[in-house]
Amino acid sequence: MFYRLKKISLGNWILIGMILGIIVGLFLNLFVNNHFIKDIILIDNVFYLGGNIFIRLMKMLAVPLVFCSLVVGVASISDIRKIFMIGGSTIILYLITSLVGIFIALTISAIFKPGIGINLSTINQTSNVTLNQTMTDLVLNIIPENPLNALASSEMLSVIILGVIMGFILIKLSQKTPTLNNVFKESKKVMIAMTDVVVKFAPFGVFCLMAKTFGTLEFESIFPLAKFVGCIILGLLIQLIVVYPFILIIFAKVDPLKFYRKFLSVIFFAFSTLSSNATIPLNMNTLEEIGITRDISSFTVPLGATLNKNGTIIMQCVAVMFAAQYCGIDLGISAILTLIFTVLIASTSTPSVPFSGLATLTLVFTAVGLPSEMIGVMVGIDPILDSCRTAVNITGDSVCTIIVALKNKSLDRDVLNNKKEPNKLLKDME
Repeated sequence: MFYRLKKISLGNWILIGMILGIIVGLFLNLFVNNHFIKDIILIDNVFYLGGNIFIRLMKMLAVPLVFCSLVVGVASISDIRKIFMIGGSTIILYLITSLVGIFIALTISAIFKPGIGINLSTINQTSNVTLNQTMTDLVLNIIPENPLNALASSEMLSVIILGVIMGFILIKLSQKTPTLNNVFKESKKVMIAMTDVVVKFAPFGVFCLMAKTFGTLEFESIFPLAKFVGCIILGLLIQLIVVYPFILIIFAKVDPLKFYRKFLSVIFFAFSTLSSNATIPLNMNTLEEIGITRDISSFTVPLGATLNKNGTIIMQCVAVMFAAQYCGIDLGISAILTLIFTVLIASTSTPSVPFSGLATLTLVFTAVGLPSEMIGVMVGIDPILDSCRTAVNITGDSVCTIIVALKNKSLDRDVLNNKKEPNKLLKDME
């Protein structure tokens, strides 16, 4: 019996934890009325602590893992032009997938009209969703005033820039500072080992997070907005099971089934944690198992976690069309162009806090000229939507990473096709 349990893969354990968490959460939500047991003991303490301790551990690993891997990866590339080519091609791919997501969202909204024929008077509206960061602040904050503060605050875009700059410096000083090079290499090995240990607790963390999410889900907010929720989930599914497989087949000649079979645990993990940053360590580990070297994934994955949010963009576009249709506002060409530009910018400034997608949505609503009070009706259903869009966000990062890796000859198809162990790949890198 114990031997059979040991043979179950981590991905399957994460799936089991997620399903059990959903079942327990729904049971507590629908059938348990004892406030002390349900809310005070389980949801607000056991599940809250279990889930958030695990997320904090993953976020704790994300910054040093990304920084050390990025420094080592950049320093190992002798041709500086290659670094700019990797960065440029990555950003272009992220932009293309984002534009496709916008097209999907606008098309679905035009066909199904989620804002027509609904009654919002029964929904408990909450409008305390704010955004304190302007576009100017976003650009300025890319360059940190204090590098240590950027690392401590997990400002991923700043961490990427610091890592790239440090890597450039080590390229120039490689002969003079071999000890420093070795420090980063050994630190990277330590962070990878720590990630392997922490990830083993993922099933329990995922269970707690799902139990809390579904234990507090406001079903009375979902039913009046079923059409709106359905449009968003449909758009996310099209991006996940149509657009991404198409990209893999056409541009990478990669079998989508092989990719998703190995990547499914990361999708479940992202769905449960609602955090792209917390998913970075597991994402990079899984991409290595797919056959991608860390000198690529250490750059593209954290960059994608900050800039490439296809799921968030789909949600925000549908939300804008929903609000416009409900208010009877006809968005012209100029408003649509403003919407496209604004969601591309706003998605990059999404903070790692609850209701983050809704927080940046205020910027989009203001730019298009819609009443931001409409966002309040979406708060009750945001936890489940946040789970779905985070799963799509991180999948888009990895699909684009495969294309970039293939272009730079950093994809080992033998590993992808299970003809070679990923551990062997790690040894080759070192």
